[in-house]
Amino acid sequence: MGHVGPGQARGGRNGTRQARSANRFASVKVADAVALAGHEVHVCRYREARTLLRWLGPGDLRGLRVLDVAGGDGYWAGQARRRGARAVALDLATSKLSRGSQLASPPALIEGDALRLPFRAASFDRVMSICAIEHFDDGERALDEMARVLAPGGELVMSADSLTLAEHWPNLYRAHCDRYHVKRTYSHQELTSLLAARGLAVLEYRYQFRSRRAQRMYLGLSAYGGKFGFNAAAPTTPLVAASDWAARGDGGAIVLLRARCEGPRESPHDGRHAVNQGGTANR
Repeated sequence: MGHVGPGQARGGRNGTRQARSANRFASVKVADAVALAGHEVHVCRYREARTLLRWLGPGDLRGLRVLDVAGGDGYWAGQARRRGARAVALDLATSKLSRGSQLASPPALIEGDALRLPFRAASFDRVMSICAIEHFDDGERALDEMARVLAPGGELVMSADSLTLAEHWPNLYRAHCDRYHVKRTYSHQELTSLLAARGLAVLEYRYQFRSRRAQRMYLGLSAYGGKFGFNAAAPTTPLVAASDWAARGDGGAIVLLRARCEGPRESPHDGRHAVNQGGTANR
């Protein structure tokens, strides 16, 4: 074996560093591709989450503090960060948070409970919650916490399972609740009342999967679609959107709301995290 000179040795080390950097870059690209496929190639989540993100504010979100409650891997909070927000995603699932840390533009990722948010009162200008409240043991306590951490004049954008025609398909509804651990559903009237009691005024709302056929499809995919049923049904998204546009009356499988905090609320609970961009939080 020939002698390896100093220059070659340095080249070898540089080559190793470059290979490691390439591997890290590849893993980030894979993480983003997997997250995009899971979140955006979906019969309802893309349209639902994009509406909520649009409600956060037009265009640039620089200067806004945004919290995604039960945000999973932080993908959607990451989209807010890409628009300049100081974004935080909170979830109890450490495995999801770990995946989120591999994203190219992760938000701050915090392990925590939606029923006891680890943040000070009035810490955020926007709070987002995407179809999460129906899974909580105490949805009203979660709303208490969302209202507490929202600054006066700030806004909550959220969605929830409503399934306003579920009584027509009780077996499908039970299967949906069992599979996804749904504790209860919410109409826009119920959420409007609950939010008003917490100092938030609903500015607008809308339903998705509004027609009887669309709601039946949603429950059927939930009950029989398997692990990737909602993803496999993504090509039907334009048809569902067109059906929603044509449907009459209030009601649907999912309800989306935007509400504004009308003033400060006193609360005995006070968190200990301050928002810090870049994947962590200051204690």
